[in-house]
Formats: sequence, structure tokens, C-alpha cells
Amino acid sequence: MPLTHFDAQGQAHMVDVSDKEVTDRVAVAAGNIKMAQDTFDLISEGRAKKGDVLGVARLAGIMGAKKTPDLIPLCHPLPVTKVSVELTLDPDLPGVQVQATVKTSGQTGVEMEALTAVSTAALTVYDMTKAVDKAMEIGGIRVLLKDGGKSGRYEAT
Repeated sequence: MPLTHFDAQGQAHMVDVSDKEVTDRVAVAAGNIKMAQDTFDLISEGRAKKGDVLGVARLAGIMGAKKTPDLIPLCHPLPVTKVSVELTLDPDLPGVQVQATVKTSGQTGVEMEALTAVSTAALTVYDMTKAVDKAMEIGGIRVLLKDGGKSGRYEAT
């Protein structure tokens, strides 16, 4: 399958979606941020000097989804109808699991918005706790689900 963001001459371009049907679309993405046990304890006990780490990261993730076309050059601005970001403390990492769900009714999908929400939330956790743990690791960011549009449903295995 050819890459859609390149024209016949190999130049990057924004995909023309004007002939696509408007359909309900959803995407779910996930990722995590691993950290030292002391950092995990700081967050879980609410002792971070910058405040409510998970609450601020949730808001940042929502804002990230809404700003995706400002950050990713060839993304279409979309009428996002829902963004939810869940941050869950995971003692087994130790760290935080992040999951974002984005919905729209439009002519193209919202996978990039969901991925941006997860990335932004994880980066915010890093920013708010980097003074005590510069070795945190953000990873595992991927699309878990996308549905709607011509290509149909995708679920990660």
C-alpha cells in the first residue's frame, strides 16, 4: 500500500479527504512512563512540589489532543467531540499507565490525536517530577483501537 502523505513526485502533502464520507470515528491509544520507586511514591502519596501530577497530566493530554494539527504538520484540524485521558498508577512498572480515547464525526480518523494525548500526558508527568528523577522512561505508545471510516476497525493484539 502506498504512503498517502506523499504525492507522485515524492513530495509531502496533506491528504485530500474532501471525497470521504463523514462517519463517527474513535481511536484509543496507550503508553506508560516508568520511574524510580521513590518517584512513584511521591506521585501516589500526592507529595510532588508542583501539585497534582496526574490531574495536571490529564488536562495536558486533553489539550494535546486538541492541538494535534498544530504539532503534526500534515494532520487535518478536526472537530473533536470527545477526549478522555486516564492515568493509572502501576506499582509493577513502577510508573503510570496512560490511555486516551478520542472521538469525532469527520472525514478522517483521530489516531494522531489519541497518540498525542498519551504523549503529552506522559511528558507532563515527566516535567512535573523531573527534579527528583531524570531517568524516567516514556514508552509503549501505540494505537490500541481505531474504528470508523473506509478502513474499518483495527484492534491491537
